[in-house]
Amino acid sequence: MFSSRTNWPLEPNRFARALEEHRRSGKTLLDLTVSNPTACGFVYPEREILAALADPRALEYKPESKGLAETRAAVAGYYAGRRNFLGAAGEVDPERIVLTSGTSEAYSHVFRLLCEPGDEVLVPAPSYPLLEFLADLADVRLVTYPLLYDHGWHVDFPSLRAALTARSRAIVVVHPNNPTGSFVKPREADALAEICREKQMAIVADEVFLDFADSAEAAASFAASGSGALTFTLSGLSKISALPQMKLAWIVASGPEPQVQAAVERLEIIADTYLSPSAPVQLAAGKFLAMRSGMQSQIKERVGANLALLDAQLCEHRSVTRLEREGGWYAVLRVPVSEADESLAVRLMEGCSVLVHPGNFFNFAQDGFLVLSLITPAADFREGVRRIGEFFTRKG
Repeated sequence: MFSSRTNWPLEPNRFARALEEHRRSGKTLLDLTVSNPTACGFVYPEREILAALADPRALEYKPESKGLAETRAAVAGYYAGRRNFLGAAGEVDPERIVLTSGTSEAYSHVFRLLCEPGDEVLVPAPSYPLLEFLADLADVRLVTYPLLYDHGWHVDFPSLRAALTARSRAIVVVHPNNPTGSFVKPREADALAEICREKQMAIVADEVFLDFADSAEAAASFAASGSGALTFTLSGLSKISALPQMKLAWIVASGPEPQVQAAVERLEIIADTYLSPSAPVQLAAGKFLAMRSGMQSQIKERVGANLALLDAQLCEHRSVTRLEREGGWYAVLRVPVSEADESLAVRLMEGCSVLVHPGNFFNFAQDGFLVLSLITPAADFREGVRRIGEFFTRKG
């Protein structure tokens, strides 16, 4: 009765069962995986947000396949002055922007644009697992390429090249990566563009965490062009303005003009088929983007404080180390390997009432990794990290 593309294993795994059992018990759980900014105690400009959604123009339906012109102009303004990997400031043409209801829909549009059923898209490992489901729904096969850790994360280009086949259609980069927090380096961006030009493939750049660099210098954006390869840059309000519930994202097409023009024409038809983003959110998007600095400053302050606290705690527990990162909302811990990461996370949950992500959730190549959210409220994070430290002290 059901299609094979939805033939996922639906039985909860051991980790999910343990989490459900813990929640049913009523015991307090310190959640160090929380990634929903609206549930982390940040102060939102509530009146301004609600006022922005009250634009009376939203009462009239004016469908635009790529999204409202003023919204696309506001998104283009977000990129104004951002540098590309060549160090030059680039501009984004609003006509090369297509609005979607979220980055998941943006991925779906791009997969449908580029791939026939059974075609392949290369994705980094480690990375966020959502892509597996999106690929299944688009009848696309994901092929992983490794990120290697050596005083920071790097693309393993020999393995990436070895993974290419006649059915490879795109290379996904997450910039910065979730959960490693590593940015694509300029030399890596050049190498990726060279591969994609040579193989007639596209770069798909997920930049949802772009604004959350640890350094004061703004990170280079794939949307600022300059790569020479057909590129689709994905981002949205979810992280930029800490408004995941507003469901507005976008695709920016860049690269060689003939390819970009053809891509945008086809994307416009795909988007016109769904007409997903709602008018109130589109009309409010410019104001939401203008509010981003206040939200981002709170998040960056939380991330920095939690990171400092984590490092101070780890100084007392030599068996656990933190991997280097450059941005994003997560920290990756390297821990002693005595069991599978999932089993370790279950024991932390059951014995310490602390919830962390096991490394296998993000497709780490081996055991020995745990992932923590750095936007966790400070008190929970402090106590959770203390319990993790005690756990490994006893375990050692």
